[in-house]
Amino acid sequence: MKKINFSVIIIAKDEEKMIGECLESVKWADEIILLDGGSTDKTLEVAKRYPQVKAVGQGVRRIDYGAWHNQGIQEAKGEWLLYVDADERITPGLQEEMQDVIRDTQYVAYAIPRQNVLLGKAMKFGGWYPDYQIRLFFKNNLKKWEGKLHERPVFEGELGYLKNPMIHLTHRDLSSMVDKTREWSKIEAGLLYEAGHPPVTWWRILKVMFSEFWQRFVKYQAWRDGTVGWIEGLFQVFNRFLIYARLWELQNNK
Repeated sequence: MKKINFSVIIIAKDEEKMIGECLESVKWADEIILLDGGSTDKTLEVAKRYPQVKAVGQGVRRIDYGAWHNQGIQEAKGEWLLYVDADERITPGLQEEMQDVIRDTQYVAYAIPRQNVLLGKAMKFGGWYPDYQIRLFFKNNLKKWEGKLHERPVFEGELGYLKNPMIHLTHRDLSSMVDKTREWSKIEAGLLYEAGHPPVTWWRILKVMFSEFWQRFVKYQAWRDGTVGWIEGLFQVFNRFLIYARLWELQNNK
């Protein structure tokens, strides 16, 4: 039996427009695990074009990215696990670097810089680059993932950092930005409510909005990315407002 060095794990649902290029960028892997969340479009049809893809229905249907990532650990057979989203692309330089480091390394996990592309622009400021994500793991040392929405890996051993970035094609148009914010703000507000967040007041809403503005525009200088930087930075401020407005609504409609 052929030794499997790399297993790529992708979590996707209704990603027919993005999954093809994603799979093309990781087709060098020995195995690709596609955890499908019940796609109704042609996501699975596109995936079947790649012989190393193993499509698996997600056993957990609720919003729980930690559980979905853990399912990837169970399904994968590779020594090294690489987690990739459907809107991300692995560049040839990153592929070569990863294949080099696993030959002789002291690290059991690696953080990969992400080049975020928003509204067609590769962002350099606003906290968008380098956006390090821990995505590559020696399977035996990856214990689990925690967190329903903003999942975190739990592993034993040292963390290394790679130099070559992956490409993240996020926020491709304003409509998708609004749709995603409408959906995710409701989920985030629900998680804060379940965690027993203190009552939302007018000053708390202003505080989180000001904090987000300061982070984006003062600390990370989003304005240096031009018009797109301003649009994205202000949109993130609006996103924080919407999360806390939804939380206020939950707290006052018990």
